[in-house]
Formats: sequence, structure tokens, C-alpha cells
Amino acid sequence: MSDGPITLAELASFDLGALAALAAKPKKIAGLAELGVENVLDLVTDYPRRYLDRTRQASIGELTPGDEAMVIATVARISSRRTRGRPPKVLVTAEVSDGSGYLRVSFFNQGWRERQLPVGTEAVFFGRVEMFQGRRQLSNPVVDLIGGNRTGRIVPLYAQSEKHRITTWEIGSWVEAALGKCRRRGLAEPLPAEVRERFDFVDRTTAFTGIHLPQSMGDVSAARKRLVFDELLRVQLALVLRKRALERTARGIAQDVTGELVTRFRSRLAFGLTAAQERVIAEITSDLAGAHPMHRLLQGDVGAGKTVVAVAALLTAVQGGHQGALMAPTEVLAEQHHAGIANLLDGLRVPGDADEGSLFEGMAAERPLRVELLTNRTPAAARRKLAEALTEGSVDILIGTHALIEAGVSFRSLGVVVIDEQHRFGVEQRAALRAKGADGTSPDVLVMTATPIPRTAAMTVYGDLDVSVLDELPPGRTPIRTEWVRAEGGDDPQVEAPVWNHVRDEVAAGRQAYVVCPLVEESEKLEVR
Repeated sequence: MSDGPITLAELASFDLGALAALAAKPKKIAGLAELGVENVLDLVTDYPRRYLDRTRQASIGELTPGDEAMVIATVARISSRRTRGRPPKVLVTAEVSDGSGYLRVSFFNQGWRERQLPVGTEAVFFGRVEMFQGRRQLSNPVVDLIGGNRTGRIVPLYAQSEKHRITTWEIGSWVEAALGKCRRRGLAEPLPAEVRERFDFVDRTTAFTGIHLPQSMGDVSAARKRLVFDELLRVQLALVLRKRALERTARGIAQDVTGELVTRFRSRLAFGLTAAQERVIAEITSDLAGAHPMHRLLQGDVGAGKTVVAVAALLTAVQGGHQGALMAPTEVLAEQHHAGIANLLDGLRVPGDADEGSLFEGMAAERPLRVELLTNRTPAAARRKLAEALTEGSVDILIGTHALIEAGVSFRSLGVVVIDEQHRFGVEQRAALRAKGADGTSPDVLVMTATPIPRTAAMTVYGDLDVSVLDELPPGRTPIRTEWVRAEGGDDPQVEAPVWNHVRDEVAAGRQAYVVCPLVEESEKLEVR
């Protein structure tokens, strides 16, 4: 074994049985494996889900109704009963005390709480204090068990597993043992000192100690800042390496960017393009003309004109004798795209005299542009005919859902792929559509999103993509206005009244409104209303 600092790869090579605290506990090791913790690296990167700051705890004797309080108390009594009604529900009621007074804690339809909180159990209870039958009470509070010797001012709380009988303090003790084994050699530091100094990062050893064994919440903040950076850096490096590998190995299509079809399309538009659209189309055109496959993210608000830009890219493929595909996450959105694009391209004809070697070489006469739709709603007979037309090359642009990446869908020569609402698709789905290219070529890929993404975040999440932004709306578009109405301390009818009055006015004017709620019916699993 090396005497140098321990790398994360080396930690990943250590079995959990190497820790004395776990060596004789095969059932615990098996339980951790089912939770995704299979080695020492998994263990030390299983970060606390939150922290108990004992300086913020309240005394039961000082609680008043309406307080959002955290109390550390011991269970004095606990019982359960079934409520009346159909179906009956289980009500678990406990009396807890911290020496300054007693507090009732109630759990609705959580019968397992009686097993979790036997008399004598010390736990943290967090919730809103209310009065019930003249007594102070917490209803369905957040509960964290405390045990072992976790008596520091800041106590890390880990995700527990009742199924595997693994508690937060057991995980904490195992993590502490793992960090203890690293103490002599320390953890390898990949960041140069000047980088750490520039961004005010602690070193990696300090970061892992601070996240698991903090002396203050300041330690936690500093550790989280460094560990988050490390995670994002790893993601970014992986994406950049993937992009470079793709550029090195993938064979793209040098699209015909001088053809007449895109010019005809633009001349038919009843509106002029914005400067942002012109800029983005130029960026995309430059990519399409190159020998390497395009991988570009198009970001723009609703109404910014992404569809026109995407259609111009698809038509660039068609004018060179190739095909285009647009994939949307839902059938409704795919149908909307099909209706809108078909209307936009209605009557447009593909010029003859296609380039030598292209799909339509020798077809001198103009022909109508063909746009088709493929979703799971497409009948089997129509799907078979469409599959034949795709293979023959008589379909120019195919719009659809995940159905586009099914095994039975084959293109004659797929040139450009557009993926709408990129965040709704995984990397594998994007790669599956890209793999539809013919003769080992990779089509150019344009992914679109209306979700605002800061450029630094876009680099992290979409590091394998170049980014284009539509940052202005076409003239005459009504700007989107967002208002935030917040009632301090909870629901306040007086604060909400203007919101509902505005909704009534809009509906009375013939427009529509919709309300998004976290729940439609009360949940016994989620602590939301």
C-alpha cells in the first residue's frame, strides 16, 4: 500500500469490512449495499441530510402556539388507537419531556412511530406548535433519533433505514471510523494551492471532516462549498472528455448551407427575424457546414422564436438531400409542433437538382415538402406505411415522441435532429436518436429548452454542448410578467385576495387560468399542504 495521500479511487477499493466497526457485522454491510453503500468511498460520500444545531433548540416550557420549534426530548409515554371513520386510521400519541415541561406529539396514520419511539427514546422533534384540548401539541412533526455519543453542538443526521435497522448514529460512527483511517495519510488534493486560495476552498481532508464532523455550521458551509465544486468539476470533465471523444471519432455530415430551400422558407415568413434569431441561425449554420457533428443547446423563453430557428436547421438537412427529426417529450407537444410546423411549411416545395450523391440526386423536378407525425397514438397500419416512407426517404421531416427512437424506426439519411425540452430526456435517449444516422454518420443535434439556465450552470449540466441564447422577443409579443405574492407566517386571506380577484377578472374577460398545487389530496407521506 502506498504511503502517499489516499485518492478517492483508493477509497473505492476498500471494502466496508476493512473498518473494524463493521468487520463483524455482515448483515449491516449487506444492508448498506442495498442502500448503495458498497465501499469506503460510498460511505464517506453519504453526506448528512441535515444537521442538528443544539444552539437553536427550544425548551418545551417556553413554547407558545404558532412557534416553529425544534425540541430535543425523551419519550415518556406512547400509545396508539384506531380512529372512527371509514377507513379507520391509526393515531399514535406520545408525551415527550425535556425537563422543562411536557409536550404532546401526534402522528396520523403512522403506526410505525410506536415502534420507532419506545419509552426512553431521545429524539429531535421539529414542527409548528398548536393547541389541542387545552394542551400544546406537535402534529406529524419531523423526527430524528439521537443516540450513541452524538453530543456535540452540531450533530449530523443521516438517512436511516428501518428495514435494515441502520440508524443515523451508526452511520455517523462508521463514517468517523473511515475518516480516522485516512487521518495519518490524509486525502489526496487534486486542486493546486493557488486555485484553492483564489476561490477560498478548504482542502479535501478538511472538507470531508467538516461535512461529517463539524464544530460549527461554518465548517459545514465551507465543506459543502468545496465538495460541491469537486462534484461539478468531475461532471464537467466527464462531459468535456465525452465531447472531445465524439469530435474525434464521430463522422458528421457537412450540410449544404447554400441551398435554396432555407431561403425560400425565410422569404415566405410573414414577420422578420429578431437580431437574436439571426445570430443563432448563423451559429447553427456554421456548425452544420462543418465536418464534425453539431451538438448545440438552444435556450430561449417561450415566444422567443425557437421553432423558426429549429425549422431552418431541419430544412438545411432537407436541402442537402437528408432528413430531419424533431422529438418532443409528450404526445400533446409533438402534435402541437406538427400542426405548427406543417402550417409554417404549407406549400413549400423542395427545389430539384439535388447535389451529387444525395438522397434525391437526379430528381430534377420540384416536389412538395413532406412533414409527418409519429407517436404512440399512430395506428399500426399508418405506422408501417410511415416506416416504409422513412426508409425510402420520401419523408423529409418526422416529428414525434419517444416513438422516434424505437427499433422499428429507420431513416434513409438522417441529417439533423432537434430535441425539444431537453431536460425531459436522458443522455441515452439523445444518443439513441443520434444513432439513427446512416452509414456510420452522426446527425447534427440541436436541443432546445425554455428553462432559463445561467451560463455557468449550462456549462455544468450541458458541458458537452455549445450554447446559443435567444435573448429577445419578436416585436409585438406580450412580455411575460411574474409576480410573487407571499404571506408571512403562512396563509393570509387578505394577502391572497388580490390574486384571486385578478384570476376572476381574467376569466370574466374570456381568458383562462390554472392553479398548480403541491397536493390535490392530503398526503400522509409528504409534509406539505
